[in-house]
Order: sequence, then C-alpha cells, then structure tokens
Amino acid sequence: MSRPIKFRELAKLSSAERQRLLTRTEADLSHIMPKVQHIVEDVRTQGDKALRRFARELDRARIDDKALAATEAEFETGEKLVPVELREAMEFAANSITHFHTDQMPEEMWLHEIRPGAFAGDRIRPIPSVACYVPRGKGAFPSVALMTTLPAKVAGVKDIAIITPPGTDGTIDAATLYAARLAGVHTVYRAGGAQAIAAVAYGTETVRKFCKVIGPGSPWVAAAKRLVAHVIDTGTPAGPSELIVLADESTDGRLAGLDLLIESEHGSDSSAYLVTWSREIAETAARAIPEYWKSMSEQRVAFSSDVLSGPVGGIILARDKEEAIAFINDYAPEHLQILSKEPFQYLGAIEHAGEILLGEHTPATLGNFVIGPNHVLPTSGWARTASPVSVHDFLKRTSLAYVTSAGYPQLARHARTLARYEGFDAHANAVSPLRDRLIKD
Repeated sequence: MSRPIKFRELAKLSSAERQRLLTRTEADLSHIMPKVQHIVEDVRTQGDKALRRFARELDRARIDDKALAATEAEFETGEKLVPVELREAMEFAANSITHFHTDQMPEEMWLHEIRPGAFAGDRIRPIPSVACYVPRGKGAFPSVALMTTLPAKVAGVKDIAIITPPGTDGTIDAATLYAARLAGVHTVYRAGGAQAIAAVAYGTETVRKFCKVIGPGSPWVAAAKRLVAHVIDTGTPAGPSELIVLADESTDGRLAGLDLLIESEHGSDSSAYLVTWSREIAETAARAIPEYWKSMSEQRVAFSSDVLSGPVGGIILARDKEEAIAFINDYAPEHLQILSKEPFQYLGAIEHAGEILLGEHTPATLGNFVIGPNHVLPTSGWARTASPVSVHDFLKRTSLAYVTSAGYPQLARHARTLARYEGFDAHANAVSPLRDRLIKD
C-alpha cells in the first residue's frame, strides 16, 4: 500500500532535520552487532556445520542434501534454465563491463628518473584471490556477479569465487551461475549474509579462505565485514542502495519521478531523493509517481513507498542550484543522476558521488546493467573518500627504486641529515662514508 511522498523544503529545515536526511539506514549497526558476532564466531569454529545451520535458520533454505559448492551439473542445468533473451542481455553487459575495465588497466610497471641517477616507480600485480558476494534476499542479481568477477578477471586474479545465498529450495540462482560461466569463474558457494562473509574470511572445510571479499550486501553483511576486517580485505563499503536525482527546470518532472523510483524499489532500507529548485518539477514528479506505481509489482511498490514516504527519501525543494548542490555534496550519494538539457554545466560543482549519470538518456538503469562502469559503488557517504569497484580493487602496487653511483651522494647526504635528526643511528650509518668504503672494498 503506497503512502504520501515526503516533500521537504531545505530552507525550512532545522540543522538537526537536515542532518537526519543525510543519515543512512546502516549508519548504526549496534543493534545487530551482537547477533552478527555470534554468527561469525560460530562459522569460525564450526565451519560447514554452522553454514548449513544458518542456511536453515536465517535463509530458510534446505541445503542439507546439497554440496556447499556448486557442482558442474548445476552449472549445466543453470545455463539451460536461463532464457535466451536474458543470456543475450548478460552477454551484452559482460562485453561492456570487460571493455570498460580493460581500458582502466594501468601499465604493469613504470620507472621515472626523479633526480639525476635516482629512479622510482611502481610495479602492478594482481591480488592472489577474491570472493565476490552476490546478494539474493530481495531478488536475484546476476549483474552483481558480472560487475565483481569480470574486473577481477581483467586484473588477472587467479582465484575468484562467488558466494551467494541459496533459495529456499537450496538452489543457486541459475542466472548467477551463468554469469559465473561468462566470467570464467568455476567456484560458486551457496551461503549468504554474515555467515558467508565469515566463511571466506576464516575458511571452512569446503569454503576456501580468501584475501579479499567484495560486493554489496545487507546491514548484516556490512556488520560482518567490520568484524572480520582484521583478517580479510573487505573492499568498497557497499550497503543498501541510494540515489539522488538532480533535476533542473529544463527537464520534465514526470521524467524525474520515473527515475527516482529506480533505486527506491531495491528495498525499504534504500534511500532516494529528488532534489530540485523548481517547485513545478517537484510537484509534477509527486503527481506522476503514484501512476508509475500502478505498473509495478506489489513488493516493489511497498519498497519504493517505504523509501519515498520515510525519513531518508522523497522530494527536496531547494531555494536555488547552489543550495541543491551543497546538499548533494554533503550527502555524497552512491548514484547521482543529473536530469537537464545541459547536464555538464553542473559537473564541475559536484565533489562527492559514487557515479554521475549525465542527461536524460542516462538513467541509473543503464549504469546498473550495461554501460560498463561498475555499479558496486561506495554508500553511506563513503563516496567522499572511496571509489567505485574497478580493476584497481584487484591490483596491488609495489614501489620500485634504483639509485646509481652517480645519483647516490646527494641523496645520501640529505637522508643522513634527516636520520640523525630523528635519532636513527643505523639509518645514518647506512648512508655514511662507511658505505662508500664497503662498496669500494
């Protein structure tokens, strides 16, 4: 059942009310942290037994007669179950994703002469392993499998696996299995939530221990990542979906309303705002949204209505574009969509966003599936310092340095001065005349 859409005017809000608009649903995980800690500890100590128990208790999934890792027969069956049209769409998306991330790859090594006779640079190598988390609680998301595994494959990671919740019948989503096949990934584990994150962090009898886990998830997944961050790299903070649609007077309010629904339908824990300084745009969008709900499923309408009528969603009217953009930068959204006939005029003012979708022909739907840039983006304001998932998440840099005999004296003199000031005798000795004598000898 849909409810009235929240309509707020920035100028009329108190500082506390404005601050509440910036708060995400996973900002405070303290209420679930004790339960998540229990799950993580049980998986660490009990392994596969705990994974099977939590599948029954938390996912309501029957997996007792199934291996935790997908079998070759399941891959074969999964491919047959995926409709031809969906296979073609996934192959199209995979091609775009691969192309974009291939272009993103840095050179394998660089070495520049920083000073005469002193060279420094980087060597780039892939990380050893990664587990890609593909959520399933509110639907099936093979696009997440493509967005996480393909960049890892392009980067050259040798050991890639998918970990994803089973359905209530214990099966793995067929399209996710097909996505794995498209990416050349042969390992898919049936486990979800906090228990999946614990499994790849510590390893079980079946699930290998991985160096990194990446992918979006529920607050339970986010909480588990925090608890295991000392044993596994947990990657980009990617939680419940969030979107800001920035619309100016040159666009149609009905279009703004249409696009506002894109991320609001993900779940009741999502966030979605239309931000505009045009009252006409705001009111037109508000009138259009209930009509669009009529063509959506009951579940998606419920999610969207929860978001747009709740504390972290709806329509925000600013006094002018400066106030609107200031709010956007304070929010640092996961997705920012700019609806305008001239969208590039606003680009220079935007400081913080996981992705920016420019113009009326670039809805978040295209970004989520087929353009190529990654849709696993920093949420909860982390766009201030974090970046979208990319090949760089699967690469590591090793610094290189080489100093010639001609370049050494000048560097040694200054380094020795700094070492003495900081009280490091061995540092200073290593670049003293003692070294010159030893090399000559």
